[in-house]
Amino acid sequence: MSQPDLAQRVRVWDPALRIFHWLLAILVISNWLLGQFGPNVMTLHFLFGYAIAALLVFRVIWGFVGPEPARFTSFLRGPRAIFDYLRHAGHREPSNWPGHNPLGALSVVAMIGVLGIQVATGLISDPEDFINVGPFAADVGATVSRKAVGWHHLGGTLILILVLLHLATIIFYRVWKNENLVRPMITGWKWVRRR
Repeated sequence: MSQPDLAQRVRVWDPALRIFHWLLAILVISNWLLGQFGPNVMTLHFLFGYAIAALLVFRVIWGFVGPEPARFTSFLRGPRAIFDYLRHAGHREPSNWPGHNPLGALSVVAMIGVLGIQVATGLISDPEDFINVGPFAADVGATVSRKAVGWHHLGGTLILILVLLHLATIIFYRVWKNENLVRPMITGWKWVRRR
């Protein structure tokens, strides 16, 4: 059977979600690089962090009021659905899942959660350099604000791992399953299996 016999091309990702995705990708990668190799004065890192915080707030709101494929209720599944999806994930054929598959949904939640914690730790960090102090560091006390620096560094490592897993999954789907996950996030249109 050909692709059109098994699936139909459907508009899945709305423009707001696609813009969110690509802005978040650019800002997260840029901010990670600034955190690793940036200048001593991290003004741009702070500004990008505020933009990431705004994007996360948008995504959480959009997860409740956005179009159906963007809503958390449309893609979050229980353990049974996740294990069922994993049983078939290695098959060498496109999954043509409508929106996020059950495993991809966990990735979305993990990324939002880790980025949220990363933003929070950045806001309260005090590296004791008198320059790169988070705006709320004084509100949480010296002990917490100094520990937050370490948490922020750990968060950067977790974000790197999540991004690399995301990219590896995209490559796996493209090479092994012959399914392009990038094009739908650009155009909004995705091949979805017929019901």
